Amino acid sequence: MQDLNSTHSPRYTEEHIRTLEWNEHIRLRPGMYIGKTGEGSAPDDGIYILLKEVIDNAIDEHVMGFGNLIEIEVREGRVRVRDYGRGIPLGKLVDCVSRINTGAKYDTEAFKKAVGLNGVGTKAVNALSSQFRITSIRDGLSKTAEFSRGILIHESEPTPTHEPSGTLVEFLPDEEIFPHYKYRREHLERMLRFYAWLNPGLTLRLNGEDFRSDHGLLDLLQAHLSEDDILYPIVHLRGRDIELAFTHTHRSGEEYYSFVNGQFTPQGGTHQSAFKEGLVRTVNNYFKKDYDPSDVRSGIVAAIAIKVVEPVFESQTKTRLGSTHMEPDGPTIRSYVSDFLKIELDNLLHRQKNIAEALQEKIIENEKERREIAGIKKLARERARRSALHNKKLRDCKIHYNSQHERRFETTLFITEGDSASGSITKARDVAVQAVFSLKGKPLNVYGLSKKVVYENEEFNLLINALNIEEGLEGLRYNNIVLATDADVDGMHIRLLLITFFLQFYPELVRANHLYILQTPLFRVRNKKQTIYCYTESERQEAIRKLGPHPEITRFKGLGEISPDEFRQFIGKDIRLEPVAPDTDSTIRQLLEFYMGKNTPARQEFIIENLRLEQEPVES
Repeated sequence: MQDLNSTHSPRYTEEHIRTLEWNEHIRLRPGMYIGKTGEGSAPDDGIYILLKEVIDNAIDEHVMGFGNLIEIEVREGRVRVRDYGRGIPLGKLVDCVSRINTGAKYDTEAFKKAVGLNGVGTKAVNALSSQFRITSIRDGLSKTAEFSRGILIHESEPTPTHEPSGTLVEFLPDEEIFPHYKYRREHLERMLRFYAWLNPGLTLRLNGEDFRSDHGLLDLLQAHLSEDDILYPIVHLRGRDIELAFTHTHRSGEEYYSFVNGQFTPQGGTHQSAFKEGLVRTVNNYFKKDYDPSDVRSGIVAAIAIKVVEPVFESQTKTRLGSTHMEPDGPTIRSYVSDFLKIELDNLLHRQKNIAEALQEKIIENEKERREIAGIKKLARERARRSALHNKKLRDCKIHYNSQHERRFETTLFITEGDSASGSITKARDVAVQAVFSLKGKPLNVYGLSKKVVYENEEFNLLINALNIEEGLEGLRYNNIVLATDADVDGMHIRLLLITFFLQFYPELVRANHLYILQTPLFRVRNKKQTIYCYTESERQEAIRKLGPHPEITRFKGLGEISPDEFRQFIGKDIRLEPVAPDTDSTIRQLLEFYMGKNTPARQEFIIENLRLEQEPVES
């Protein structure tokens, strides 16, 4: 053991102790406050969390009864959010956006069931923005404060105004923290649709386009399902501090949209678990049966929203609810949700016999299918367990997503084609959080097939066991599932087959933003002094202009051509991931039917019309 007093020990004195300013700590550890930074390709990248933190405050004003309109502008990376609430008290304007643990959300009389309860949200936006400007309009007076990276630049005196009360926040994310970032319209729209569904009567205006809902979670499910999908009319129930909607579809699996105080919780939590348990208990009591829980829930698409006093989330990004009670010293979330279903759902089933009959038919169908594949499933599980002991397909990592490790959100499984690609990634990966699963060839096209194929197909069976998602997402072992295929026709086909597999049998995994496509460079452009990796033709042209005449150009046709040393740059902190983020279920089915169904004249015509022939760049 090393002698701590020896002369060989590193010096440890007062000069090594530092006290960081509030903004320095946020900038040094942004992941603690906004999750991953990212460049905007994923809906949970940091730039969207910044916007969400500002909108959350405006939503809380609306929930308290102040303001039915929130105006949002996002242009060239610059964000502007204007609400029409009460406005921040002018004397506390600077403190509210620059002093940690300052805010009205600690006063539960003013904000009993708010989303942001830790007094950090807008401070993080301020610290992580190169430009941040906030204006409060209250009682006929207006005051503005301007910051840069959390440092106050200018503070105005209160001045009279005829503007309606409210708060205006403008910010520009700092490119030091978010290099090459870009807000994507589809992610912004998805965020605002959720806000609208959870706040009926509120209008959110994005660059002039309005998002609004009149029927809450009923509108959410109707937007994600077509009439042909549902087996019975959507059940929509509302109570004090709770709203839920659900129906069953022709598919298997379970899909949930859960919310707490207006916050989308893609990882679920105690409220979602309480709904699943309460649903099974109520249905079994109604039918006086003891149906297996999986038979009751298979095929369900549901949304649940509750309001909780002082909610406790798993992290600052609030993806999973950890609270056990509706309020301190109040009923548990489990009993509250269960009691609500016991009364309201039971009453509905007695009143609407058509729903009860359709539900029971689905349960019996699920039970029959489960028993048919039970033998196959058991054999497949045993085969996978034996293979796992010497499974050459999986090169696992040390940390997993279903652990409590602080790096659990970094856990990634790369699904590769062939040994050459998996070899390069395996040598370059971070063994702590990055795993590799190697395919032996093109997987089966599973569109239109039953889940029986998953258990009969050895490769799919091994993949599902590696992910640990057979019984749901609670045990998922990797946060990011990344399709790493070559940028050629075969690679694109394999990618499409895998996406089809996940959408067909595990759509909840895709909807929870776990599935990605790895973007790898197409070209390497270099001279004797500098090397530039290019992901597009336009980046290649820009690199040629930057490096001057006659640079060496290499076109990467397969992942196996990229050396491990080069690969290390593409799967590290600068990794480029394209999320697989479908918009609605009806769109998914239409896309899968068109691209993966029977070869129709319409698809042939589409291919002919969109076929592109590109000349290979000349390599020097």
